[in-house]
Amino acid sequence: MLKLWRRISWSFVGYTCLVLLAFVGLGMLMGLVKKKDMTQICSSMKVMIEGKEAFIDQHDISDLVKTKFGKVVGKPLAQIPVEEIEKALLELPYVSAAEIYVDMDGVLQISVQQREVLLRIINKNGQEFYIDTKGAKVPVTLRYVPHVLVANGNIREGYKKALDTVETKLVRDLVSVVEHVKNDPLWSNQIVQLYVNETKDIEIVPRVGTQQLVLGDATKLDEKLKRLLLFYQSILPKVGTEAYTKVNVKYDDQIVCERKGNWVIDSLQFKMKLN
Repeated sequence: MLKLWRRISWSFVGYTCLVLLAFVGLGMLMGLVKKKDMTQICSSMKVMIEGKEAFIDQHDISDLVKTKFGKVVGKPLAQIPVEEIEKALLELPYVSAAEIYVDMDGVLQISVQQREVLLRIINKNGQEFYIDTKGAKVPVTLRYVPHVLVANGNIREGYKKALDTVETKLVRDLVSVVEHVKNDPLWSNQIVQLYVNETKDIEIVPRVGTQQLVLGDATKLDEKLKRLLLFYQSILPKVGTEAYTKVNVKYDDQIVCERKGNWVIDSLQFKMKLN
């Protein structure tokens, strides 16, 4: 019996006891924290709006919470329907994400991420809506006008409800053009508007010059924009800014320029191979 007693690893026993005591203490602490959380009062509410747009502000979120869920400040945290508030926030057409949590001081923290829009559509019937970076339709509001390109003309696709997805290839092509040029220093400055003509071709309305710049659809945008750049750099200086009314780069390896005067249209065609 004495030998068996001596063989016991007392250090291991002591370590095991300490671990058990730690688990018991942690369990008791978590129980106390949970009990405190159930009775803790919401001391205040803080709203944070993230994103580059300004469709909504802190007052909009505070008003929504108060209108739908009543006054939360002064209410026990256990009685605040956090998940329902998050769901209500995500139903707002200008909100892409929402997160709510309570800090150690009992402050209800509400973080909202706004949608980022790329393009404003004005269809042939005069109906207006935005397209965001996820391809969803966002309603227009008079309180805030984001600085994005506008596309108008022969666009039939309309707006039925918030966050519907894009339906037609034409509008998807318009979005593709915007995504392609938005980070390009030259074209993001030169393109002030997109226009869809009667043959459903996309045209660029330039900041400098009066020519109609025809892209066609959104295929091979790199090559088309290189041909337009060639027109500005090599052709326009030779013929003058008023020589042509339309420049068409929709066809592969071609720049088609149209000159109009006295009801006579001369069509000049330049062919090239791009490296």
